[in-house]
Parts: sequence; C-alpha cells; structure tokens
Amino acid sequence: MAAALPILLVLLLITLSTAVSSSAVLYDSETQKRTYIFRVDSSFIKPSVFPTHHHWYASEFFTTTTPTASSSSSSSDSILHVYENVFHGFSASLTPAQAAEFRQHPAILAAFEDRRRHLHTTRSPQFLGLRNQRGLWSESDYGSDVIIGVFDTGIWPERRSFSDLNLGPVPARWKGVCQAGVRFTARNCNKKIVGARFFSKGHEAAPPGFGGIGGGINDTVEFKSPRDADGHGTHTASTAAGRHAFKASMEGYAAGIAKGVAPKARLAVYKVCWKDAGCFDSDILAAFDAAVTDGVDVISISIGGGDGVSSPYYLDPIAIGAYGAVSRGIFVSSSAGNDGPNAMSVTNLAPWLTTVGAGTIDRNFPAEIILGDGRKFSGVSLYAGAPLNGKMYPVVYPGKSGVLATSLCMENSLDSSGVKGKIVICDRGSNPRVAKGLVVKKAGGVGMILANGVTNGEGLVGDAHLLPACAVGTTEGDAIKAYASSHSATATINFGGTVVGVKPAPVVASFSARGPNGLNPEILKPDLIAPGVNILAAWTDAVGPTGLDLDTRKTEFNILSGTSMACPHVSGAAALLKSAHPDWSPAAIRSAMMTTSSVIDNGFHPMVDESTGKPSTPYDFGAGHLNLDLAMDPGLVYDLTNNDYVNFLCGIEYGPKTIQVITKAPVSCPARKPFPENLNYPSIAALFSSGSTGVSTKTFFRTVTNVGAEANAVYTAKIEAPKGVSVSVKPSKLVFTEKIRKLSYYVSVTADSKNLVLGNSGAVFGSLSWVDGKHVVRSPMVITQIDPL
Repeated sequence: MAAALPILLVLLLITLSTAVSSSAVLYDSETQKRTYIFRVDSSFIKPSVFPTHHHWYASEFFTTTTPTASSSSSSSDSILHVYENVFHGFSASLTPAQAAEFRQHPAILAAFEDRRRHLHTTRSPQFLGLRNQRGLWSESDYGSDVIIGVFDTGIWPERRSFSDLNLGPVPARWKGVCQAGVRFTARNCNKKIVGARFFSKGHEAAPPGFGGIGGGINDTVEFKSPRDADGHGTHTASTAAGRHAFKASMEGYAAGIAKGVAPKARLAVYKVCWKDAGCFDSDILAAFDAAVTDGVDVISISIGGGDGVSSPYYLDPIAIGAYGAVSRGIFVSSSAGNDGPNAMSVTNLAPWLTTVGAGTIDRNFPAEIILGDGRKFSGVSLYAGAPLNGKMYPVVYPGKSGVLATSLCMENSLDSSGVKGKIVICDRGSNPRVAKGLVVKKAGGVGMILANGVTNGEGLVGDAHLLPACAVGTTEGDAIKAYASSHSATATINFGGTVVGVKPAPVVASFSARGPNGLNPEILKPDLIAPGVNILAAWTDAVGPTGLDLDTRKTEFNILSGTSMACPHVSGAAALLKSAHPDWSPAAIRSAMMTTSSVIDNGFHPMVDESTGKPSTPYDFGAGHLNLDLAMDPGLVYDLTNNDYVNFLCGIEYGPKTIQVITKAPVSCPARKPFPENLNYPSIAALFSSGSTGVSTKTFFRTVTNVGAEANAVYTAKIEAPKGVSVSVKPSKLVFTEKIRKLSYYVSVTADSKNLVLGNSGAVFGSLSWVDGKHVVRSPMVITQIDPL
C-alpha cells in the first residue's frame, strides 16, 4: 500500500430523511447497515500481490477497521460492486460507524450513500422524418452496426420486435455476456439482443425500511435475471431499436407496423431497475462500468431522481457514470423527468448528458363525454372493453364532499351506495390513473371521468382503463363537475379509436420537466424534446397493460407516455447518426440533433405548451423537437472534448480533487478561471444580475466545425434578438476551406434593465443561426436575471 497521504477532501455523506416518494432513507438505528459508494483516489495503485481490486479493497479496508466495526460482517459479504472503468472505487454494505471510519482513509476521495431512483414513465419514426429506403435510415443501414445499451427493467426477449432475422453477425468489438438467471438463458440472446446483464446487489443490500422496500428480490413478482417483470424496459428497448412488426396494436389502438427508431441496431440489456422497487445508484454505476467494457456505442437511461432535487455532479452516480462513458466516445441519452409543467423540474443536468423532454405526435385516441343537457366534451382514452353504446348514466363527483381521498378516488375511499351504477368523476393525482378506475369499478361504478387539476392543465394521456373511462383537461373537468352538482345529471362516454394527422403536433407534453437548469443555468436544459406521448412499443407478458396486479390481460404491445418514452427515441437517433457518421463524437451527435430541431408544429405555427395552450419556450423544449430528416446533414456542429468538460467544472468552482471524483483521472484547473458559459454548447444562456441597473453586456465564445459536404462553405449569422436585448456576432461571416474546418466566433448580448421585460418564465428568448443557403444551424438563446450571490 502506498504511504498514507493527507486527507484529500472534506467528504459529504448524504443523509436523506424525507418522504418515501422522495426516495427517502428511513432508518431508526445507527447499527442498521446501509449501502455506501466510495470513490478511491486512482493514485493509490493496487499492489501486485492482490489478484483483483476486490481482494485489495477487502484487505485494505476491512482488516484495518476497528474490531467492533469489522466484526459485524466479512468483506466478501460487505463489498457489493467494484468499479474500475467509469469510476474507481467500490460500494459496500456498512453501518454508519464503519462508513465514517472508511471516509477517514487517505485513499478515499468521496463517499455517498446509495439512493433509489425512479423510472421516468409505431408512428413516431415517421413523425421524426424517417422514411424507408431513403434519408437517414438508408444512409445508416437502419443502425445495423451500432450497439445500444438500455439501462432499465430488463427485456421480454421473445417479442417480434427483438427478432434477429436477416441481421448480420454481432459486431466483433462486442465483449459482453448473456447472463443467465430465472427464466433467462444464453439462448435468449441473439444477433439482435447481443447481451444481457442484471444488477441487484444494491437493491438486495437495502434493508427493510429503505423507501418502503428492501430485503431482497420479491420472486413472486420479479425474475432474478434480465427478464422484464415490469414492461418499462421492453418498451424503451423496442422504441429505440425494435424490428418491424406487422399488424401491431394495443387491443386495436394504434394499429399498423411497429418499429423502433433504429430497427437494425443491436441491443445490450442492463437490468438495473426492479418492479415496485426502483433503481439503486450502486447498481446503476455498476452497469455503466460494465457497459463501457462490453463495447456499447449508445446508452439509453430513462431514470432519474424522481424527487425534483438534483445532486451536484460529484454526488450523482448517473452523472459520474455518464461522464466515464462519454469520455470514451459513448453517447448517453437521458430522460428529463415527468415533473412538468413546474419550472426548474428538469433532472439529469450534467452537460455531457443529452437530456430529453417529451412532446406529442400527430396521433390521438379521442373519446367524448356527452352530458344529459347535450353538451359534448373531448378527451382521450385507450379503453378497449364493452362500450356504453350511448346509454346515459347518472354522473357524480364524490369530491364535492371536500374529502381529498374521495376526490382522488383513492383505495377504499368510495361509498358504493353513492357511486353504484353511475359514472364517477375522479381528480387526477396521488395514485395511478388506471388505479382510480379500478377503485370506481370495485365500488360498483360503471364508468369514470378523469379530470385534470390546475397543475396538469389541458395535458392529456391515454390509458388502457379497466372500465369505460375518459381523461379530460381542467376546463372540461370543471364544467362537468359543475353540471354533476345537479341531482338529475347524466352522461355517457363514446370512444373514437385511433386518429392520425392530428394538428397541432408536436406540442410540449404537460408532464415534461422544464427548465431552467437548477444547478448551472448557464447550460440550457432540457436539450431537446422527442415523441413521448401515447407511444406504441413492445410489452412484457408478466403484467397487463396497466401494470396493476388485477389486470390479467396479455398484450404484445402497449401504449405509454413519459420522458422515458422520449429518451429512447433520441438513443435510436444517436445510433443512426453514429452509424452514418462513425467519426462523430457524442457532443457532435447531440449538436446535430439540437441545431436542426424544429420549433414549429405541423401547421407551421410555433410549438405550444399542452398545459396552457400558449406558445412554449426553450425552457420547455430546449433547442426544439427532434427532426432526423435534417440531423443527418447539420452543416456545422459544436464539438466538445474531455478537457472542455473539465474546464467547465473548474469554471463552476469545483476543485481538482472534486473533479477527479467525476473524471477518475487527476486534473488541474487553468490558472485563469474559465467561464462556464463558454462551454462550447449549441445553446446560449445569458445571465444578468437582477441587482444591476443600466446597460450590461455578456460575451460568449463558440467554435463550430464544418461537417457538410461543401468544404468551401460560407455561413452568415442570422440573429433573432428578444425585445430589450441587442445581440452582435463577430465575425458575422464564417468562411471555411478544405484546410480550415473549424472557426470560432464571439457573441455579445447586451441588455438594458430599463427596457428588459421578462416574461412569465422569468426570461426572454431569441436565437442565433448560421445559414449558407442549404443549412440552418440554429442555437436557442435565453436571457434572464438572477439574484446576486
């Protein structure tokens, strides 16, 4: 062992003691073991006497602790994962006393307690501009040489979406495995599913009381293997890379040919999330470590904090693992979260992650509520059972009693004497939407009207209800509730099936998490949006389409909504772009998507916000909606290197040892502190002090690389400056040659506090585009004021 060094960093140990819904850590005893993740300084070299790092850590840490601490368990039981690629260190099950002792070791750079994360829960390829035998699908051979690693709940390998018919050999660089387990063998992998692993040690080590779960895998509802008991992983995997499946539908809805964005891309499955138990940081980090070694090209992770709070990058294993992947050329796509339309709700904020929000597509599943007085209200539904056939039933709103549980139709909250034989109005929130219908059905109700609250506004999501049910927006819900106050109120529900060609689309989904970036508002997040509402994709046989225990239906495909569904669209898109442009970096691929994304809908109007019906902003959609028809040939890209990210971290005042927790390798910051806003990002956020008066100016530095076919291209700046702001670009013309492929420019943003009128979002928005007659390379601009420190 190397000589002991001085303590390198004052370490932070997160202790969460909030509600279960916030991934809380609920412990009553200091003797109860918990899982901790330790970052080991890579300058401490493993002595050759130890065959593996596991042996070294076991000897170094578990034989040097106090007898009291070390006697409680052996190292072989306590060490859960050893990390060697994206992270240097290990996770272990320890008492708080042991963890505190470990943190004093000079080799430990940082330590943090394991947390539970949550999943951020067809036609969309065409809606993105993909067409058979031409464009990006043709140029990339449908992504056939690219491997997408999906971090999720596993996979149901028998689905047609995962057939390897007519696929070529598995890429020779693939080094992964097909891990056997319950109802999963090596034969479940093929030339499509090239590998599969599961990670459960963090989950199994969680004691009872950890967020209401713990104590190992529940084998009555789960498979200790890569097999998917939840459905979410099967859905995201097939969205990213599902093969063409003819005559696909969900009980007749969305009928047609199901296909993923990159139909020939290969899949590597990393099961890190478990049914009803979430996903643990220690397991997620182990999956990143394995995926890098295995040889994936793209990682798709529809997982986030789920509590609206983003940890600093050095305490966030998703950010740490993603950095390790991106630094090795692997594109990482992540979901933005489903806590919209609340401001500053976006998660997965690290600038090396591509953060994806959700929008609608031009397909809908309409339903209609007809009241006894003749009024009609539009909604959505995926109900596929026996219809009401126009028969009118009494309609009631139990929430008029003022009891919250009753208004929300919570379990055992409804009195059958008041709802039997009636259509029941339930408020959205707290319990699952489909579960409300089951509560109504158990109480004898014949149907349900699911009414949005103010938070959800007019945003609607279709669900495969177990009784006739229709979801409506806030305005419609309020009107129906007012009508239901009459003793003679009646209603019926009609179902309209599938409608294609809906306008406007895309619309920013009401649930899609919004900016600004709560950690570093200099970086606009989300980066962009992609289809995430009512997406048809493959499903597991383990549960019905609602996921409820009492739903015994089996379906090959299911329709889901969430940024979880948007993320794999971008993952599949990255696979296509990587296949067509193998020399592009992850940053270049993201840039191509962002600068060519659309900010108008299919009616050529500005995209609107589903929750308000008003025009949306870059805080809602980032750079815009993914448009793959243009992303294949973006003209210019904003590229980034590992050193650029290090300079950014230096710019936000992380010290070298803190940065090393993220980068693994030691770093040094420049003598002159970099400005974080000068990270070469495809968006620009100008932050002015709210305390300043008069005229203020911010200057930004950017570099673009010509990746177009025309080497001697000439681009001219086009500025759309918001009211009260002036923007200048120097130089205003970029002249590329065969020898000059990269050029830099400065952007100066000047705001006059007297004329600057910020909108409801607290910001004003504009754009900077570089145009050459063929390409429009567009970057969104955000101008806002922040309180001085």
